[in-house]
Amino acid sequence: MKKFFVLVVLFALPIIAYLFFSSGQNNFAKLPVLTEDVQDLNSFESLQGDKVSLDDKISIVAFFGKDLDQIKGHTFNLDQKILEKYYEFRDFQFVIVLPESARDEAIRFSEEFEAIGNPQNWKFVFSSEEKVKEVFESMNSDFQLDENLHSPYVFIVDKDRNLRGRDEDEDYGMMYGYDASSVADLSNKMNDDVKVILAEYRLALKKNNAERKN
Repeated sequence: MKKFFVLVVLFALPIIAYLFFSSGQNNFAKLPVLTEDVQDLNSFESLQGDKVSLDDKISIVAFFGKDLDQIKGHTFNLDQKILEKYYEFRDFQFVIVLPESARDEAIRFSEEFEAIGNPQNWKFVFSSEEKVKEVFESMNSDFQLDENLHSPYVFIVDKDRNLRGRDEDEDYGMMYGYDASSVADLSNKMNDDVKVILAEYRLALKKNNAERKN
C-alpha cells in the first residue's frame, strides 16, 4: 500500500505542477490578436540616445504622460507584479512612451525609483506629443490618453507588432490593456497573459529547432 501511495505521488506531482503553471483563462493557448501593425517606435529616442523598436520583442508598452509623480504607485505595482518576474527573458522589454517635454522628469523619476524598484531594464523613449498620440491611436483600443498624455493602462505587443489581449474576458469583455492601478488585474489577468505569450513563443522555438534537426 505504501509503495502504491509513493507511485501515485510521483506520477501526480508533475501533473499538478503542470496544471499550476498553466493555470488561467487562456491555458497556454495563443493570446488573441486584437490589433495588427501597431506603429513602431523607431522615430523615438531613448534616454541613452539610441533607437528602440517593437520588432522582434515581446513588449510591455506604457504611456505615462508628462506628470510622472502621479503614477509612482502604478509603476511600483507593475514592477513588482509583472516586470521583475520576466526581466530575465532576452526578448522581453518594458517601454515607456513619453513626450520630449518629460525627458528631465523621466531621468529624475528613474533615479528616485531605484530606492524601491528596478528601473534599469526600463526603456524610456521620447518624441513629439503628436507622435505619442499616433502610437497610442495605432493600437485601436477603447482607451484614451488624458490631457497629460497619460493612460493607466499598459499593453502587450508581440514580436510582429500585434496588440495582444483578451477578446472574451469574464469581467471586461474585450480587454485591450491592463490597469496598472489594479493589483488584482496585474496579478491575475496580466501575469497570466504574459505567461501565455511567453509559452507561445517558447513552444514555437522548440518546434522550429525540432524541424531543423529533422
